[in-house]
Amino acid sequence: MTPSPTPTSTDALPPPKTSLAKARPRGRNILSENAWGFLFLAPWIIGMVFFMAGPTLVSFYLSFTSFNLLEPPEWIAAKNYVRLFTQDGRYLSALRVTFTYVALAVPLNLAFALALAMVLNAKIKGLGIYRATYYIPSLLGGSVAIAILWRQVFGFDGIVSQALAVFGIQGSSWVSSPSQALWTLIILHVWQFGSPMIIFLAGLKQIPVELYEAASVDGAGPWRKFWMITVPMLTPVIFFNLILQIINSFQAFTPAFIVSGGSGGPLDSTLFYTLYLYLQGFANFRMGYASAMAWVLLVIIGVLTALAFLSSRYWVHYDDSAK
Repeated sequence: MTPSPTPTSTDALPPPKTSLAKARPRGRNILSENAWGFLFLAPWIIGMVFFMAGPTLVSFYLSFTSFNLLEPPEWIAAKNYVRLFTQDGRYLSALRVTFTYVALAVPLNLAFALALAMVLNAKIKGLGIYRATYYIPSLLGGSVAIAILWRQVFGFDGIVSQALAVFGIQGSSWVSSPSQALWTLIILHVWQFGSPMIIFLAGLKQIPVELYEAASVDGAGPWRKFWMITVPMLTPVIFFNLILQIINSFQAFTPAFIVSGGSGGPLDSTLFYTLYLYLQGFANFRMGYASAMAWVLLVIIGVLTALAFLSSRYWVHYDDSAK
């Protein structure tokens, strides 16, 4: 008998399961999936181009022109920017008022939000109801109705003056006093503590309980625990809230517009940057000048944000234990 021939390695290989003809539809499927993805993103892309990127570039061009909305813009180079810092006293006053507002309102808002977050972090009955109740001011605080109510509360016959009268203190119209009007807006901003409070509360939930237990064994009191454990562990959350609050505070408009009647008074004490920008653009029809103000505000916010990020390396502490 003759032995059967041994199959070669080529003969032993199974036939290919796919061919080039069958691989092409796979590529078409990938392309079709990408096409569907861009199709679903199309509304956002169109909105960004036509309602954000486009107007932003146009405003940058208009900042170098004299444009009154009725006649074609006239190129005047950097005269708008020069006038802002050398000839416009109200602009410098708006800068001063806005920086004062941000410097006072942001820290007070964060401190109040953190204090309430620590209270709500305790195990008490009906905690969900309290959290929802304390968040309501953030939902209503930026509305026109609340600004009108705030103006009435701090008016001459408002609730604040009536409460002081009970203790024999003569009240006044707080919103009409140049030295007190800005403080009413600061209090309104502090009252809108809901959003940072919720973020602080989430951060407090992430702090290990073992750290507080170990500190208690070492004899640390509540105040020492707060500064040695709570604050260092919350620095990333504090930094996040700080950035958000700075940006939002520089863009504040509605409270100042309603409380001051759209004038920034009394004596420009509530003349926020955005309010003066609105007056120049839509009351005085100096759209080119208002565009220059908008770009200066963008630079101010960008610089302050960059400085905050640069300083964060010295005081923001991240948990690297997982690395």
